[in-house]
Amino acid sequence: MEDQQRLNNLVNEINVYRQQAELIQQQLELIQASIAEVDALFATLEDIEGKESVEAFVPVGAGSFIKGELKSTDEIIVSIGAGIAVKKDADGAREILEGQKEQLLDSRDKMLANLQQVTDMVGNLQAQAEQIAAAAQGNITQMG
Repeated sequence: MEDQQRLNNLVNEINVYRQQAELIQQQLELIQASIAEVDALFATLEDIEGKESVEAFVPVGAGSFIKGELKSTDEIIVSIGAGIAVKKDADGAREILEGQKEQLLDSRDKMLANLQQVTDMVGNLQAQAEQIAAAAQGNITQMG
């Protein structure tokens, strides 16, 4: 009976760690999407730099766009977080974006390390649960 309680506790612990791993995976996906957005903005800055005006599709809501013309490409409004944005030239925008990307990559690396720790813990707990289950199975076989 004691083995059954220990096995139940291990299964519960494994489930908690698996849920934690799923949350970390979701956070990783969000971070990866943010990195992709920053990379897309870098590419856009490259495309428009030095041009006096550029045709673009402007978002107007609900996934819809209108073709428009960007008349000034020498000033960019860049989000710096917490709902705050600043006006910068292309080089200034790149500098801010490089810092943001660095933070995102750092966060991604930490999340990957956390995911590895949780995955290792699940593996260890599963091995313990399998040993207890095998021992219990042996006891049942011996009794029969």
